[in-house]
Amino acid sequence: MPRYALKIEYNGAPFAGWQRQADQPSVQGAIEAALAKLQPGAHTIAAAGRTDAGVHALAQVAHCDLAKAWEPFRLSEALNHHLKPLPVAVLNCAAVNADWHARFSAVERRYLFRMLMRRAPATHDAGQVWQVPANLDVDAMREGAAYLVGHHDFTTFRSSICQAQSPLKTLDMIDIERINGLSGPEVQFRLRARSFLHNQVRSIVGTLERVGRGAWSPKDVSTALKACDRAACGPVCPPQGLYLAAVEYPEDPFAD
Repeated sequence: MPRYALKIEYNGAPFAGWQRQADQPSVQGAIEAALAKLQPGAHTIAAAGRTDAGVHALAQVAHCDLAKAWEPFRLSEALNHHLKPLPVAVLNCAAVNADWHARFSAVERRYLFRMLMRRAPATHDAGQVWQVPANLDVDAMREGAAYLVGHHDFTTFRSSICQAQSPLKTLDMIDIERINGLSGPEVQFRLRARSFLHNQVRSIVGTLERVGRGAWSPKDVSTALKACDRAACGPVCPPQGLYLAAVEYPEDPFAD
């Protein structure tokens, strides 16, 4: 049975998350419904990560198995036709080996978080950023973030419903940059790791926002991390500024 890798972009606002749910719209459910238009019957696709409700993706990766062989470009075009008018698009498609897996073959995930600093309500970027009214101290946030890079017990920054077997993770990078965005000054957070815990990125960004506005010192981030206690975490920030930006594999299945 031929297997195909899909690179997928979506706006997470109208969905209850990636994972299929019986009574709520999901990105997985939308793509599986589009596949059923091409090959009648039930479909189950697997993804590199399960984004939460309201979280977006610039390059989610999933795989599907089909009964007949498709030319990859034609498959992506057919799926995009049947996904309309939902805010989901298949950016690329590639034939892969039967043992290739979107989740288990991945070696790195990259996330982007966008924080807009302005008081007036966002219009063009509504639902795409976390809006904060204060002008944050980016240098202080960078100093606090440095304590989180490396191999740590991230219990403090882990959701209480996280299903991962261990809170031990290696965070390879947190890059924090202030830019002039479409709607005003933004702070953009870019994080890289082999894998993340449930709500880890949003917990980290919410905590660093406290540092940026002066409610915490940078050293308080280290104290919270060492506590290994969810109660020591700052607030979990809202989902709408979070994007699954990229998934890396030993060999890029979409390389020309």
